[in-house]
Amino acid sequence: MLRPGPDRAEAALREWRWQNERRRQARIFDARARIIGVDQDALDTQVKDRKIQEETEKAQNETIAGEMKQNDKITCILDRRQKKDIRNLNKALAEFQQNFQKPETRRDFDLSDPQGLKKDTPARLSDNDPRCTVSGLQMFLGEDLNQAQRSDFQKEQSREWLLQQQRDWENALADKKLAEDLYDKNRVELDQKAMELQKINEETRRAVCAATKDFNRIQAADLAERKKIEKRQEEGDNMAEISNLLRGDLLSENPEQAARSFGPHRVFTDRWKGMNQDQLMAIRYTQQQQVLEKLRLQEEALQRNAEWDRQRVRAARAQLLSERQQQRLNREHRKALDNANAQLSQEQKSRRISLQEEVYSNFPTGQYFTQFNTTSR
Repeated sequence: MLRPGPDRAEAALREWRWQNERRRQARIFDARARIIGVDQDALDTQVKDRKIQEETEKAQNETIAGEMKQNDKITCILDRRQKKDIRNLNKALAEFQQNFQKPETRRDFDLSDPQGLKKDTPARLSDNDPRCTVSGLQMFLGEDLNQAQRSDFQKEQSREWLLQQQRDWENALADKKLAEDLYDKNRVELDQKAMELQKINEETRRAVCAATKDFNRIQAADLAERKKIEKRQEEGDNMAEISNLLRGDLLSENPEQAARSFGPHRVFTDRWKGMNQDQLMAIRYTQQQQVLEKLRLQEEALQRNAEWDRQRVRAARAQLLSERQQQRLNREHRKALDNANAQLSQEQKSRRISLQEEVYSNFPTGQYFTQFNTTSR
């Protein structure tokens, strides 16, 4: 195997170094790759997830679009159905108006009837026409134009009234007879049911009365026996109580009956007959001592409150003097701080002028910046 010459090896080494330098410059001069780096796997995963998400959203959008189309179809069908129903309703309304609401059936049709003059009644119809007044000159004394027709009509009307009255009377008699028959039938049934119920109630009442009578007789016997026993017991208790009261300390008013074994100051309240004069005097003396002690405590409290008031006044005066001294010190400190700030402002202004006129007077040219970022080393 022949080894490569030194020139070819050196040229290959220079080429490798040049390629390495180019790759290094690409990595270093790329601020994003240099600062945060690039994770190709993470980027591929994100791209894949993004595609999956887009496909999912696309499928959802297609599903939603299909549902919207279906809803549009349903809406169109319902709209057509509604329009059809409205047309049918309008048609039925027009037919109803044409059949049952004709113009001639209106209440005020006679005001706009084109045939009104032809249909209007003449000035005089009969002798009893109320429109024929004295001043109308349509009827005169002795005239009776419709006598024959009036007489026939009155006879026919009288005959119809009599026949109608006869039919009404016959119908009323038939209805009355039917009502009486139904009433008699219902009354007989109700009477039979009432008799049966009354019989059952009487039997039940007799049984209850017998049971109640037996129970009351037993209860009366027990009550009489119990009263006899209670009366004998009460008489014995009364005799024992009378004997105990006559021999006891209550009626004899023995003062020793209130004494207790715990001491002379302990007594039985239900047997105590009152205190003696020595005890009453001791109580009054104790009360006077308590009154004097209360007066002394009130006097001490008044003196203590007055002392507290004097101390509060002195503390308030001292606080006022301290606040005034603090305000005076604050004014002096604020004045010194204002003087120092003015001096610092003057110094900063002088320094800014010196920097602008002396330090920053030489500005760099474009050739100065071209010497940077020419190599990765």
